[in-house]
Amino acid sequence: MTSRLHATVDGPSDAPVLVLGSSLGTTGAMWQPQVPALAERFRVVRYDHLGHGRSAVPSGPYTIDQLGRELLALLDDLDVPRAHHAGLSLGGMVAMWLAAHAPDRVDRLAVLCTSASLGPPEAWRARAATVRVAGPEAIADAVVSRWFTPALATVRPDVVAAHRALLTAVPATGYAACCEAIAGMDLRDDLPAVRAPTLVVAGADDPATPVGHAREIVERIPGARLAVLDRAAHLASVEQPEQVTRLLIDHFAHGAVNG
Repeated sequence: MTSRLHATVDGPSDAPVLVLGSSLGTTGAMWQPQVPALAERFRVVRYDHLGHGRSAVPSGPYTIDQLGRELLALLDDLDVPRAHHAGLSLGGMVAMWLAAHAPDRVDRLAVLCTSASLGPPEAWRARAATVRVAGPEAIADAVVSRWFTPALATVRPDVVAAHRALLTAVPATGYAACCEAIAGMDLRDDLPAVRAPTLVVAGADDPATPVGHAREIVERIPGARLAVLDRAAHLASVEQPEQVTRLLIDHFAHGAVNG
């Protein structure tokens, strides 16, 4: 299977590989605050989810299983047999699926502001229906209000505007199909199979995936540890970039793997 995902690669070709998965409604550009520091130590692979950015946009609905298999195909195309994985929101869901279903491909794992089951499914299907008719613009303000704290929105309106632009540029078909993937997702029974050393990061002010979702992941993945970031909503890696970068480097520096 040839991957239909677009990826951007930074860092030394002989460094340990670190794969970064972004949120629903963004692209690999979401991780730009972390790239300079991470690329000093790792070969950083940022990919766009199916239906997002420069990746293919097949008709939906998609499933988490499908998104995970697309990522596996990308790793095969890049000749990366094993890597560290980090993902935020939808990227975290895909990374958890991968760690449970293809454990030989995952060295160390970090998931941020995510959930193993994010119901109710009816709400996700309703959002998908809205976007198919009216495009991401129809839900942009409501979504972005959950991405950042009011304090960040006040002092950095440029950051909010840039990420709103990422969201509204996502093809309606791709965004809606990924909403449907989340609607049908329940990874809770898969998590005990994860063997990768796992860091779970939550934003203390995240209304989209509150801290309780992170605690449930920690309870189900053997040996997982939790970090909660103050003054961070859903896109914690953007709102608290230095803290997230430090957490990722500290976590992934404990293991070395070459792709």
